[in-house]
Amino acid sequence: MPNPDQLAKIKAGQGFIAALDQSGGSTPKALRLYGVEEHEYANDDEMFDKIHEMRTRIINAPAFNGDKVIGAILFENTMDRKVGDKPSAAALWEDNGVVPFLKVDKGLEAAQNGVQLMKPIPGLDDLLKRAVDHGVFGTKMRSVIDAANAAGIQAIVDQQFDIGRQIMSHGLIPIIEPEVTISISDKAQAEDLLRDAIMSQLDSLSEDQTVMLKLTLPEVDNQYKSLIDHPRVASVVALSGGYSRAEANDRLSRQTGMIASFSRALTEGLSAQQSDADFNAAIAATIDSIHAASVAG
Repeated sequence: MPNPDQLAKIKAGQGFIAALDQSGGSTPKALRLYGVEEHEYANDDEMFDKIHEMRTRIINAPAFNGDKVIGAILFENTMDRKVGDKPSAAALWEDNGVVPFLKVDKGLEAAQNGVQLMKPIPGLDDLLKRAVDHGVFGTKMRSVIDAANAAGIQAIVDQQFDIGRQIMSHGLIPIIEPEVTISISDKAQAEDLLRDAIMSQLDSLSEDQTVMLKLTLPEVDNQYKSLIDHPRVASVVALSGGYSRAEANDRLSRQTGMIASFSRALTEGLSAQQSDADFNAAIAATIDSIHAASVAG
């Protein structure tokens, strides 16, 4: 069963969830934005050392605590490392009061019917058992919607919930993340189809099953209010999806009951070259702005 104190914190929603889960494919870009160029590491091991240094710096910042950051999503490589003298998930919860989540998907299939389904996740049950042993509360897995294609969106949602049920069987809360690409011309229509497909799946869950949703900030304000209010949903969080932090915060502030789970928008403006004082001031200002947008609704 999920940790009741952590579940209560997530349901209360008085803050946002930090996405610190860049995986192998997205790590070089994340490091470049942070001011670490590819010539500064020679292989994947050194690359992951660099990104862990960045994540550790964020987690150790004084403002990164459970007052405003209620959760953090970790990459598997991060879960298996330490922050200070503790495993990462334990450090988040015990030292910061931040609920730990784990990214479990292995990337995306080629596009079909306007969507990209998740690739198979070999060894998922073993990974979930390890996550439980580390004290992880929940998981996150991402698919992508590039068109208002009813068959494709239904396939995305069905896959997410099928794997979500497997995750729930381990006592973990899955974050269902069918991301709608922000640049598509039929984004509003795709969001209508997505809302209805998710609602059907939520209605099929039993009373002892709980999920979270991570959704692109919508074109129509409060598009997902019916999902937020559903009894099987612990929380609905928003991904920034390529919007600037300013626009993401503005859109988020208009959504009742929706909180942030930002990745790039969280680390925007942070640099490896900053002094600790400048870095801590920058992340504190970012946390304040995202928190304010999250609780505004």
